[in-house]
Amino acid sequence: MPRPAEPDATPSGAGFVHTFLPGRVVFGAGSLSRVAAEVEALGVRRALVVATNSARQTADAVEHQLGSRFAGRIDGVAQHVPTEVAEAARAKAREVGADTVVAIGGGSAIGLAKAIALTAEARIVAVPTTYAGSEMTPVWGETAGRSKTTGTDVRVLPRVVVYDPELTKDLPLKVTAASVANAIAHCVEAVWTPKADPITELSAVEGLRALSEGLREVLIEPANTDARGKLLYGACLAGSALATAGTGLHHKLCHLLGGTYNLPHAETHAAVLPQVTRVNASSVPPAKARLEAALGTTDLAQGLFDLFRSAKVPTSLRELGLTEAQVAEAAAKFKPTDNPVPVTEDLVRDILTSAWSGTRP
Repeated sequence: MPRPAEPDATPSGAGFVHTFLPGRVVFGAGSLSRVAAEVEALGVRRALVVATNSARQTADAVEHQLGSRFAGRIDGVAQHVPTEVAEAARAKAREVGADTVVAIGGGSAIGLAKAIALTAEARIVAVPTTYAGSEMTPVWGETAGRSKTTGTDVRVLPRVVVYDPELTKDLPLKVTAASVANAIAHCVEAVWTPKADPITELSAVEGLRALSEGLREVLIEPANTDARGKLLYGACLAGSALATAGTGLHHKLCHLLGGTYNLPHAETHAAVLPQVTRVNASSVPPAKARLEAALGTTDLAQGLFDLFRSAKVPTSLRELGLTEAQVAEAAAKFKPTDNPVPVTEDLVRDILTSAWSGTRP
């Protein structure tokens, strides 16, 4: 099926404000070997390694690279960064005198590194092994009890991000697809937040193109390094767009659901995004058309839903364990936020009900 022609993305004479965030990206197969050199270039002396359990082998290699700069290691992280886990990590960083954190893994590992950097003079070097995109943003999150708090602070923005497609070749398809859905959510929401601008939109559209194409290729050939590289490239752009455009209704809903009901972060994005897109996309017609062209569809919400379904990512909150009673509870709890369409409890209930049942938009 031929891809729809992409509309002209040249901005009009209307003004805008865009903030370029500082940071260095090292990209390419084999880039893991450059981690120690990047740490050395930052002028740091004591590096604490934070890694997910699935990244232990990669963490071993980095520990060996760091040599005398290696200060300690935290293996195993928790989704949504529980406060008790964050406090233990901060204590470990103080104990070993860490002035940098090398985070290896997905959003949970990088999120824990951010929790450390938020309260200590520690720089972050991120080595992503999924497509979460958190490595490109100054956004942090922490969960206490059943409540997730998020914020933005430039101190938690990684100074260096090392993208090595070789590290993601063995990522299971189930995890890959859910992580890509998370990254795609960054692209889509970045076009309708109050801080969206032509530059964030450009990153978002190209990010969606790379992510959707890469996902389709990886579903056919999971170990394809070029396709995996395309996904990391898309995740980088997605995170960059989100970092400047900020979050809106979609991400705030997902944070509420994840923090309150402990739903899996990436899969929640896949279930909620098509329904929020159904409500919001028509408010930004030019951006909607560009995203549709990048995705290769004539309806953005349906195209997203169909892509997630084809990749076997859950598209209903019911599959993730949310009950129908919790849908009503979450709708009542949600606080209004800036959005192209006024946010009411009825609107939130409609979005969550459709996301709960997995109804195609």
